[in-house]
Amino acid sequence: MSIETLTSAVRNIPDFPIKGIQFKDITTLFQSPEHLKELSDILYERYKDKGITKVVGIESRGFFMGPELAVRLNAGFVPIRKPGKLPYKVIEEKYTKEYGEDAIQIHEDAIDKDDVVLIHDDLLATGGTMVAAHKLVKKMNAKKIYINFLIELEALKGRALFPDDVELNTILKFEI
Repeated sequence: MSIETLTSAVRNIPDFPIKGIQFKDITTLFQSPEHLKELSDILYERYKDKGITKVVGIESRGFFMGPELAVRLNAGFVPIRKPGKLPYKVIEEKYTKEYGEDAIQIHEDAIDKDDVVLIHDDLLATGGTMVAAHKLVKKMNAKKIYINFLIELEALKGRALFPDDVELNTILKFEI
């Protein structure tokens, strides 16, 4: 299988969730066991030698591949969620995203100074959600932070928001 095959399996939905947005629907990738296995294999090969101890998935689409990758890497899985969804003490980061203001939270004891963290989400567009997630993990003094997306919308230049010391990878790239 190839990156082109995976790319062609992503469904484009115009004007969702608001007019003017070209939504990249990754559920079509997950419907095929071959596509799902290929994504899992690509992610595993990319991170298997990085010493990852925690995979952090961002609600909700970071929960699709995040736990699978954590299992394959023999790492823990940590959810970052919207306010009010985590039952224990949290730290929060507010941010602006494509469609307005929002906030995310993580349990205050989910990551420590010895953790090597991979933050995973489905899509890099303008970068607001991941920047907030990176700030949360950084506040927890992780030893090293990696960032991964399944898809990057290159024209929106979200990658430029991240510091040079963070290794940021994507699998599939679309202009818009």
